[in-house]
Amino acid sequence: MALSAPARPALLRARVAVYGLFLLSGMAMGTWTSRIPAIKAALRLSDGALSLGLLGIAAGAITGMQVVGRLVDRYGSYRTMLPVALAQGLVLVLPAYMPNLPALALSLFVFGAVCGTLDVAMNANAVVVERASGKSIMSSFHAVFSVGGFVGASAGGMFAHAGASPGVTFAAMGAVILLIALLSARWATRDDPAREAAQAGSPEARPARRRVGGTVLLLGVLAFCCMIGEGAAADWGSVYLRDNLGSSPGFAAAAYAAFSIMMTAGRFAGDRLAAWLGQVTLVRCCGLLAGAGLAAGILADEPVAGVAGFGLFGAGLSCIIPQVFSAAGHRDPAQSGRALAAVASLGYTGFLAGPVLIGGLAEAVTLPHALLVPAVLALFVALTAPALRSPRPALATDRHAEPARD
Repeated sequence: MALSAPARPALLRARVAVYGLFLLSGMAMGTWTSRIPAIKAALRLSDGALSLGLLGIAAGAITGMQVVGRLVDRYGSYRTMLPVALAQGLVLVLPAYMPNLPALALSLFVFGAVCGTLDVAMNANAVVVERASGKSIMSSFHAVFSVGGFVGASAGGMFAHAGASPGVTFAAMGAVILLIALLSARWATRDDPAREAAQAGSPEARPARRRVGGTVLLLGVLAFCCMIGEGAAADWGSVYLRDNLGSSPGFAAAAYAAFSIMMTAGRFAGDRLAAWLGQVTLVRCCGLLAGAGLAAGILADEPVAGVAGFGLFGAGLSCIIPQVFSAAGHRDPAQSGRALAAVASLGYTGFLAGPVLIGGLAEAVTLPHALLVPAVLALFVALTAPALRSPRPALATDRHAEPARD
């Protein structure tokens, strides 16, 4: 798809707008997580009580994802995501001023609903921009989300170090998020769902629409498998190094640090890799790298090997979710929102279930053996990578893109 000279600046602005949305979404989550200890102390919550409050985020996110798909397909991603992006900066402030646990849980439900809604809508807009650009660019958007999370957590840490209250922290970062949302609104692509539906209703598109349900479900299963691994790495990587391998607390933290750094780096490289290898081959290679890397790191039973294993696990998982989202969004433009909502919901469920699943298995067997489950799931993703084949025309840079096979 060749772009005219006048179209290129508009496309660049649209891409920058989506970067802004992914950045502010990551910043909101990173800022919130950095001040959880202060919120816990202010309300004098036990660990168990805090965990109940945090369920509000999960419940809100999944609820938002169930609603947003139809909104995107009816009104377009542009009209859906921008009000929610503005709301993101406002609802971030709420948890700091809640007087008790029920109020905190309610505020976190609202925060989670906004996060989940924005996640689907901005990914749908990213698919629109990717389709217009004619090349694979989804991984870079997800990389910017990771950067946003780091920026938000770092800023929150600096506010905490300076003795600022969570309310001051959230208000300051919320103002930055509002500014980014307003700037993104000026350049974001205005999609037209009616036109997309008309195109999808053509005789050539109807067979693909009949198959979209089962394929999207399988893509959601792949997202579920990957996000189980992300949740497990976040909650159990450091515990494994500390308790099972006898590492110092400082070195144990390197497990998740290596995972996060390699995941971010992999996502920045993901677009070029997708253009070079094609979606299916990239996901297959990434699944093999993630599964083999984590398994080797655990079986070696050494702290350095464990850190390396989690680093390879992060590198392998890095490109899979962006490519899964891209495949789901492109499969049927008329149902892009609902497809992304289904995939995101299953993926988020996996992220929540991962730590619980690993913890339960660790009680039955051992933590090292339980951590082999995410490795096996990554290998399963590698085997089922052909699910990413799409009926859409190959993007211009997908040199090895493979057509759908019936």
